[in-house]
Amino acid sequence: MANSMDTFFAEVDKAVPASIDLLRAAVSIPSISADPANRPDVVRMADFLAEQLENLGCSTVEKRALGKQPDKPDLDLPPIVLAQYGEDEGKKTILVYGHYDVQPALKEDGWNTDPFTLTIDEETGRMYGRGSTDDKGPVLGWICALQAYQKAGIEVPVNIKFCLEGMEEYGSEGLDDLIRDEKDKFFKGVDAVCISDNYWLGTTKPCLTYGLRGVSYFNITISGPAADLHSGVFGGTVHEPLTDLSHIFASLVRPDGTITIPGIMDQVAPLTDSERALYQNLTFSMHELESALGSQTQICEGVEETLMRRWRYPSLSLHGIEGAFSAPGAKTVIPAKVQGKFSIRTVPDMEPDHLTKLVKDHIDTVFEKLGSKNTCHVTCLHEGRPWVASPDHWNYRAAATAVESVFGVSPDLTREGGSIPVTLTFEQELGVNVLLLPMGRNDDGAHSVNEKLDRGNYVEGIKLLGAYLWEVARVET
Repeated sequence: MANSMDTFFAEVDKAVPASIDLLRAAVSIPSISADPANRPDVVRMADFLAEQLENLGCSTVEKRALGKQPDKPDLDLPPIVLAQYGEDEGKKTILVYGHYDVQPALKEDGWNTDPFTLTIDEETGRMYGRGSTDDKGPVLGWICALQAYQKAGIEVPVNIKFCLEGMEEYGSEGLDDLIRDEKDKFFKGVDAVCISDNYWLGTTKPCLTYGLRGVSYFNITISGPAADLHSGVFGGTVHEPLTDLSHIFASLVRPDGTITIPGIMDQVAPLTDSERALYQNLTFSMHELESALGSQTQICEGVEETLMRRWRYPSLSLHGIEGAFSAPGAKTVIPAKVQGKFSIRTVPDMEPDHLTKLVKDHIDTVFEKLGSKNTCHVTCLHEGRPWVASPDHWNYRAAATAVESVFGVSPDLTREGGSIPVTLTFEQELGVNVLLLPMGRNDDGAHSVNEKLDRGNYVEGIKLLGAYLWEVARVET
């Protein structure tokens, strides 16, 4: 094993310039799924990946059409890229999931560089660009790992099926239906799933992640006047939608993060002694959190309480207001309609339907008490359940051995505060274990300005993905 993997690692090191060029090309494609204007770019990114997989020699590469986008019936959903590498019935088959769409990004949002130009700080090794860590770097890591196997003349020890989607950042529309439709066709024979779309707990030690929070995303629409109004003419004489929305926002969550919607915390599974013990020996410090924040604005001062708030308790975040004036300068307008957006990160044993009812009932009650003549409408835009897997499964044991071979340490076993709804779908529909094997660090700034992936994490991450495939073939099941 050592000689084969040493040869593989050497090929990864030789190919670093080419691997970075591949990431640079991917980052340059603004595959923003939330903006219809960028839909051609999302499709272009699918074409880019399909070409890379074809060049690898995948026996099957398909860009599966998904039809129209439910909330925009004139807009085609981007395709899901399905591909298969190897069809040896004597080998295990690993399903690799990733996504090729990204969050919106504009230079004026506060980026120090063009978000769609991969910019490398040679002193720190940080590679800045939208999608660098979420999730283009990890997706390309699999391709680079297979290229290194080929250049090293080593047979890939497992079969691999790829499922790469272009709507992860916008609710994964169409993905669940495809998995259900294909579970006895394309996905037949899958032994386990591996996803690299999350991050280390800190900045120094790799981890394996066995749990995620879910997410329910809500939109509040407050409508009043027929058109925007001049505040000098109408101020004080009309119920203002933005004032109503501000009161509703203030009723949802306190500054210390406490959710104030009645009934939310009643759904949360109680903390057991055995679960609490899992938090004792993790490699994480409050300094790392402050570094990731770029400030000392954390709510809690202790590691255990901080991680529990991130992993096993729900949180509510306010995200923005659509329709209100937000450009530089001053504009004395009363907006006729505003839309407030917020989400709740969910945990076991919260049920999405019951949560939505609690949210709507609370907002309706608060709005009624305002006595406003405006109208208020609440919708849940999308929802995903929380997920927890077994870290004792052979899939995790193989990954742990791979981490040790690449990094020389045993990985932390962690949960995560973010959401990847497809983890639960794969587990339930295919009946197999799902592993989260992160490439990036917790300070990568996914979804934020100046998103980055450290060059070291990219290169060693490619090695880790290849070593994981090797160990999957060797591990006892």
